[in-house]
Amino acid sequence: MSRRLPKMLYADHKGNIFDHPDLCMAGMNGSTPVLPSNVELIPLPEDSRLFTMPAMPPIAWDPRKKAFQTVDTLREGKRRQPIQAVSAFMAPGYMRTLLPACDYSRKSTLLPLWSYTAVGWDEDRDCFVVAATRVDNNSNWNPVNYDDRTLDPLVRKLLKQMPDNRLLEQLSRCAVDYHCFAAKNLFYRRWEAPLPTSPVCNSACLGCISLQASECCPSNHERIGFVPTPEELCEIAVPHLEQAEQAIVSYGQGCEGDPILQADTIAEATRRMKQATQRGTVNFNSNGSLPDRIPLLLDAGMDSFRFSMNSVQEELYNRYYRPKEYCFNDVISSVKQVKQAGRFTMINYLVSPGVSDSAAEVEALLRFVADTGIDMIQMRNLSIDPDYYNQAMGGAGKGIGMYRLLQTLKKEFPRLQFGYYNRTVEKFYPPGFETGWPLS
Repeated sequence: MSRRLPKMLYADHKGNIFDHPDLCMAGMNGSTPVLPSNVELIPLPEDSRLFTMPAMPPIAWDPRKKAFQTVDTLREGKRRQPIQAVSAFMAPGYMRTLLPACDYSRKSTLLPLWSYTAVGWDEDRDCFVVAATRVDNNSNWNPVNYDDRTLDPLVRKLLKQMPDNRLLEQLSRCAVDYHCFAAKNLFYRRWEAPLPTSPVCNSACLGCISLQASECCPSNHERIGFVPTPEELCEIAVPHLEQAEQAIVSYGQGCEGDPILQADTIAEATRRMKQATQRGTVNFNSNGSLPDRIPLLLDAGMDSFRFSMNSVQEELYNRYYRPKEYCFNDVISSVKQVKQAGRFTMINYLVSPGVSDSAAEVEALLRFVADTGIDMIQMRNLSIDPDYYNQAMGGAGKGIGMYRLLQTLKKEFPRLQFGYYNRTVEKFYPPGFETGWPLS
C-alpha cells in the first residue's frame, strides 16, 4: 500500500496552524516547487519549532489537477481570508533537503536568520513531517540537556572564582542572555566549550549572526569586543580540558569575527594548554583566510580544524563571504595544509537546496574532496532568508536533490564522514564510519 502524500500546512492571520484537507505538501529546491520523496520525509525532530512565513502564501500540490498551485486565501465562514505558509526550524543534527514552498515575492522584509525547512502533516503517521535527513546522532546538543534552572548557580559560582576574567564575563552573557549551548557547556563543565577571541573579521558574510548592517535582519549574538589574553583563555580552557566529559574547547564562535586574525594569541594559548594537560581536544573553527598562519597553529598543537564555506565554487563563495584582502585560493591552501599535516580536517558546509545540490556545485565538490582529502563535511543548514540567498547567488534552479548529493559523495568517497558537530580526538574515526550514513 502506497503512503499518502502529507497535507499542506498553512497559518491564518493570527498564526494558528492548520493542515489542508485536500491539498498536499510541496517543497522547493531552489526556486522550483517539487514533491518530497518518501526517503526524505521524516517525523519532525523533537525540540524543533514551527514558524509562519509572513505575507507569503503557500504553494501546494493539487493531487486532482496534478499541478502545483499558490493558495492565497481560504474560505472561513462566508468570507475568504488570506493565509500564510508554515516552515520548520529543525533541531540540530538534521540537514534539510527542501525549502518551504511559498511565494517569496510577496514578503516585504528580509526574514530573520533561521534555517527554513519544508514541513507538512502526515495523516498516516499522525505527525508533522519535514524534508530532511539526519547527519549526526550526537545527542549532547539536544535542548532537553540545557535547563537554565540548574545553570544560573553554576554561572555565579564560576564568575566568583574568576572575577577578573573578561572572557568568562562574555561567555556568561552568551549562556544566560543568548542561550548559547556551547557557552552553557562551559559552566556545566562538559562537552564542547567556546573560546571566542576575535572582535574583527575579514569576511562580510550575508548571513553573519554576530554583525549585520542596520538595514538588514538583526544579528543573533553580540560580538565580543576585545581580544582575550593567553592567560584569560587558559584560565577557562585548562580546567575544562582536565575535568569535562568529552572535553573540547573551540576557537571560532558565533559571537566573534574570525579567530585566524588572532593566530599569535591563539597559538600561544594553545601551546600553554597542551603543556598543562594532554587531555581533551582543541579545535579551530575559521574561514581559513590566512594560510601563512596555519603552520603557527599546527606547531602549537591544534587537534582539529573546521573551515567554513557555503560553496566550493569561487564565484558563489565570494558572493556570500564577500572576502576582504584574501581570496578563495587562500582558503583552499589552508585546508590542504591542515590535511597534509595529518590533522582532522572538516568543512563547515553551509547548505541550501538548489544551490548546494546544483550540478555545477556537485561537480566542484567532488573535485574539492578528491583534491583535499578532507575527513568530514558538517552539513549545516544555512540560516538566511532563502529567497534573498538564492538571488544573491545569481538564482537557484532545481538541483539533483540534497539526499542524492549525500549518496553521491558517500559512493565516491566511502571514508568521507558527514556530521553536524565537532568531535573529540577519540571519535575522529569511529568504528564503521565508512558506512555511517544514512542514520536512523
